[in-house]
Amino acid sequence: MNDNTVTQATEIVLPGVGEPESLVVRVRDLGEPGPGQALVRMEASGVSFAEQQMRRGKYYDMPPFPFVPGYDVVGVVERLGPPVPGQPGVAVGDRVAALTKTGGWADRMLLDSRDLVPVPDGVAPADAESLVTNGATAWRMLFRTAHVRAGDTVVVHGANGGVGSVLVQLARAHGVRVIGTASARNQAAVAAMGAEPVDYRGDVLARVRALAPDGVAAVFDHLGGDSVRNSWRMLAPGGTLVAYGSASTRDRAGNGTLTVLRLVARLALWNALPNRRGAHFFNLWAGKARRPERYRDALRTDLEQVFALLRSGGIEARVDRAFPLSETAEALRYAESGTAVGKVVITADA
Repeated sequence: MNDNTVTQATEIVLPGVGEPESLVVRVRDLGEPGPGQALVRMEASGVSFAEQQMRRGKYYDMPPFPFVPGYDVVGVVERLGPPVPGQPGVAVGDRVAALTKTGGWADRMLLDSRDLVPVPDGVAPADAESLVTNGATAWRMLFRTAHVRAGDTVVVHGANGGVGSVLVQLARAHGVRVIGTASARNQAAVAAMGAEPVDYRGDVLARVRALAPDGVAAVFDHLGGDSVRNSWRMLAPGGTLVAYGSASTRDRAGNGTLTVLRLVARLALWNALPNRRGAHFFNLWAGKARRPERYRDALRTDLEQVFALLRSGGIEARVDRAFPLSETAEALRYAESGTAVGKVVITADA
């Protein structure tokens, strides 16, 4: 690439509320990287629950249509804008990861160099991608929100999913006992990660109480809705409920923002009661607007620890299936099928 080359990006655009097949391919010219920016060539992005909600118009913090989804990305730095004093250095050719919230479903993008986290040598792009959003979310919920310790017992709902499978692995790597809920067909996969599987159908509360009669130190609940009531009842004195989604209401009609606000209000009410338990709604982006540099430093630290565990074999990347960028609609449809075990990844077209 020379200075006279016009860099183009192929992007997958979500034009409005619709089925996965409504996604549109767009090619547009990118400007030159500005001060402190990097031009990154995408090697892997992914499909998260956020995009599943976005296509329904139910994500609580989504931009107006049309926009390019893609919550995170792993790629290679192709070009750099003028450096900004005091910003962390990144070099052309570096493999990096970034949380983007939107914009990751593109073969090239301009990103703030401050948001780029180095990917260690020897870690494949798809493997790293499976642990950007999921790894940062799981690490922060476990160790920054719930403060779990070796010897604790925790419950992970959806233990076979993208975030759930990382929660299980990180917890087990730190000596934490895990009870993981999943469908019957995914019980073996959950057990193979070292968790004690529980079928999510039926009386989950009774099954968890049978395994942990004194209650558990933490419950990680992505379901929302009625599930959080039982999750709250599973806690031991001093325990922590971490709610981080509303998957159980994904296909219900209604406003997604109101769903989240009702959940947050319920957790706040429980926190106000003198019950020696805590309830939190986890937002991966909390704090970035108020203290951006502190947020970036903490995120970099967390992801570096997750990547180090991956490289050392302490945890495994769980990539269920990879789709090329041109088949993003199929990737989104597959991610919503309920059959994936781990991350659904989007890779650059050949």
